[in-house]
Amino acid sequence: MKRRSLLSIKIILVLSFLVSLLSGCGAPPDVKASYPLESVNRDGNLTSYVYRAAGTSVPVVAADLSEENKPDQISPESNERMFLVYGDEYYHLQQDPEKPEDTLIEIDSKEYVQRNYDSNFLQGYLTAVLISDLFDSLGRSGGGYRGYTSKDVYKPKEGNYRKPTDSDKKVAPPLTVDRSGKISRRGQGTVGSEGNIFKKEPSNKQSRGTIKRGESGGDGGLFDSPKKSYKKPKTRSGSGRIGRRGRR
Repeated sequence: MKRRSLLSIKIILVLSFLVSLLSGCGAPPDVKASYPLESVNRDGNLTSYVYRAAGTSVPVVAADLSEENKPDQISPESNERMFLVYGDEYYHLQQDPEKPEDTLIEIDSKEYVQRNYDSNFLQGYLTAVLISDLFDSLGRSGGGYRGYTSKDVYKPKEGNYRKPTDSDKKVAPPLTVDRSGKISRRGQGTVGSEGNIFKKEPSNKQSRGTIKRGESGGDGGLFDSPKKSYKKPKTRSGSGRIGRRGRR
């Protein structure tokens, strides 16, 4: 009975762990500190929020968000634009044409993508299965919209962008941010917009130790040759006689 109860507890723990992993996969970053909210287009379920990541490139922002929470899908790395999908939220990262050093983060609801985006445009960023799921139910009637950076050329069908109000800021999806354009990687130095995210910054205080054979500076070093302090053992030589038992 005890063995069965222990086995049942182990199974429950394993299932709970798997459920927690699956529930976290694809969930959008949910951190209260956020990038500045720059623009809003909201009409019922059709929502589009635009944030600005000053002094940070598109790949770095994508890496930051992906590290916080792994997306369901992520498009190939690009300095111009990238897409990250978290459930029914689509993160469209775009290089600002007026400020190329900044990245605009547009968070669109699924309904907003269905009504406004061009399905042909999305083929270069999303999988065919996801595009089919988005537009087949609408008879592929999406608009010609191609993101906030080109909203003046490809105008959205639903609503117009405007400056966010206080109520908009309360309901807007939160994002992960440092607000300083810096990103830190495990085992590497902290770098800024002028640094390389894959290179650790040198430090003047760092010093490297060396290990040399036979130079330990003391007795009994790790790599010192053992001292020959032992003495050769003495041996004795003697003569023995073997007597044969006499016959009786």
